[in-house]
Amino acid sequence: MNKNLWLLILSQIFAFTAAPVTVFLSGIIGSKFSPIKSLATLPMALSILGIAIFAIFAARVMSIIGRRAGFMFASVGSSLSSLLAAYSIISESFILFNFSCFLLGAGVAFSHQYRFAAVETVEKDRAPKAISIILLAGIGSAFIGPNAANLSKEIIAEHLYAGSYIVLAALTLTSTIFLLFYKDGHKPNNVNKKTSRSYLELISQPRFLQALIASAFAYAVMAFLMTATPISMHVMEKISLTNTGFVIQLHIAAMFLPSLVTGNLIKKFGHSKIMHAGVLLFSITILTSFFEQNFVSYLIALIFLGFGWNFLFISGTSLLVISYKEEEKFKAQGFNDLIVYSTQAIASLSAGVFLTLTSWKTMNLVCIIFLVLIILSTLRADFREKK
Repeated sequence: MNKNLWLLILSQIFAFTAAPVTVFLSGIIGSKFSPIKSLATLPMALSILGIAIFAIFAARVMSIIGRRAGFMFASVGSSLSSLLAAYSIISESFILFNFSCFLLGAGVAFSHQYRFAAVETVEKDRAPKAISIILLAGIGSAFIGPNAANLSKEIIAEHLYAGSYIVLAALTLTSTIFLLFYKDGHKPNNVNKKTSRSYLELISQPRFLQALIASAFAYAVMAFLMTATPISMHVMEKISLTNTGFVIQLHIAAMFLPSLVTGNLIKKFGHSKIMHAGVLLFSITILTSFFEQNFVSYLIALIFLGFGWNFLFISGTSLLVISYKEEEKFKAQGFNDLIVYSTQAIASLSAGVFLTLTSWKTMNLVCIIFLVLIILSTLRADFREKK
């Protein structure tokens, strides 16, 4: 826990508040202003799309101007986007609110780079621990963001929630204070394109592909089932909204709290074994779909869904950082995030459709395909390394 890592953690907590606030408020505001009620979740979808589209752009910008300047640029941008969202609420413009959510997604794409910046402040063998700590800090964002948004929603009495985004503008800008003291060892990334490997060459490496598949499919399974849970629980099974909310809260806690030990487990047992453990935890979630769908079964399913995501995402990310050359890091990181968050977006957007057309049990069974692919990529990489 060096000074730079502490500063990144504190900065990330405030910068990342844009994500939970968007999850918390975008649907509510969308349902209020949308001319078509079915488009109420469009702001959230556009936010996820913004993350996916700007993933490579964020990495590219940082390869040119450095981590410190890149994070500060994103914080200012997120702050201005939050003010735009506040203005869209005051002017009751659904189109403008959608655009502001898309831009906030772009800011979140930059925030996802904090985990790679954290890795660069420590020795390679400590990478899993650094990533775990950064992800654990996400709990701080999830607590500060929605609570601050809720407390400030009536600042402008006649325009409910406009005050929430004004406060969000201040929160995202706060991260720049910590970045002022962050020492960036950035050097211009002048890689000769003739010696730099192509994306195809990168994914042809078994370990790189293993890391990419573990992270991307962990997000796919998690987002697919988590997005469908409130609909399946509250709408279809008639479980109370209070109990549904409690299940989601424990799921989010299960996503981040294992970070206290995940880094140490990876260091002790290796990336592949922790990935296998993550698949096993996901399997428990799938197994619960064979039983009666009640509060307890959903609770168990979503807790193990969070545990599995944590093991797979942290092991995948920490494996990624040792599977490329130093001069390729921004290219590799940007490509990884593009695939990971595009996969998340597709899974989130398709969850409602799948649940409507099939069932909760069928959705769980579909996830087995992704688990098999994670296992196969891991076994392949281990086999190639032993040859």
